[in-house]
Amino acid sequence: MITTAATGLAAGLTLIVAIGSQNAFVLRQGLRRSHVLLVVAVCALSDLVLILLGVGGLGAVIERAPVVLEVVRWAGAAFLAGYAVLAARRALRGEHLDADGGPATMSWRAALGTCLALTWLNPHVYLDTVLLLGTLATTHGVPGKWWFAGGAALGSLVWFTALGIGARYLAPLFARPRAWRILDALIAVVMLLLAVMLVLR
Repeated sequence: MITTAATGLAAGLTLIVAIGSQNAFVLRQGLRRSHVLLVVAVCALSDLVLILLGVGGLGAVIERAPVVLEVVRWAGAAFLAGYAVLAARRALRGEHLDADGGPATMSWRAALGTCLALTWLNPHVYLDTVLLLGTLATTHGVPGKWWFAGGAALGSLVWFTALGIGARYLAPLFARPRAWRILDALIAVVMLLLAVMLVLR
């Protein structure tokens, strides 16, 4: 069972580590030291719920109801495009954030809402976490699939914790406004590309 859990851990990390809107937001919050534990907890718990839903059989339901993914696809594209515009505006204005959080730090409600939207309005979450991980888990049999799910959930927790809390070690680099401009520009590009990919998919 430990081997099965390790397989789930590797599979979970493989899907989660890829650069995306959620990871970019966690990194930015980590650099700001703003509501990091809240953001990490929301990301990890959301992944846990999605993994359990996938292993429990929701993936098969989604495959039979493509309209659900279609609605999420357009909503996600709109949200990502909006977030890209905000990041681009920050980059153009040269807004920078101090490591201790300042007046530019968003409230915990805004951080929570943004994190939830970036997680649950992302169709790739349902394709990767629910469908793919759910399918992989079922290949390990009835008892084994839950070990697989546990390993995948652990991978999510480890990754988001490392990304959010580990970002503070990059603080000296981001003490310079130019570094923030570059980061926000990159975030804007990533978000916009993801939105375009969703629309063209």
